[in-house]
Amino acid sequence: MGATKTDHFTDHQNKIAVICKALGHPARVAIIEYLLKVDTCICGDIVNELPLAQATVSQHLKELKNAGLIKGNIEGTAICYCIDKDTFGILKNYFSNIVLSVKDQKCC
Repeated sequence: MGATKTDHFTDHQNKIAVICKALGHPARVAIIEYLLKVDTCICGDIVNELPLAQATVSQHLKELKNAGLIKGNIEGTAICYCIDKDTFGILKNYFSNIVLSVKDQKCC
């Protein structure tokens, strides 16, 4: 069996790609912004906030959770979601390094 395309890149590069891919949908960006605004949330609250069906919101939450951008804890019959600060720290460092590199880069 041959190597997958991701095998040609570092673990860090693959992690950043997974995170960015998860943020590549406006509904997921809206979910992140909502969670930042309210600090914690129950899934039903998110469904009420977005113009999407409950099943669609659940799928977006699953993608965000799989990428490590959010955490979910079961509380009774509901799942409370919150931002995973560690993953956003990884993104912050990554983009900060890019900004510093671009700033110092000499280009035409």
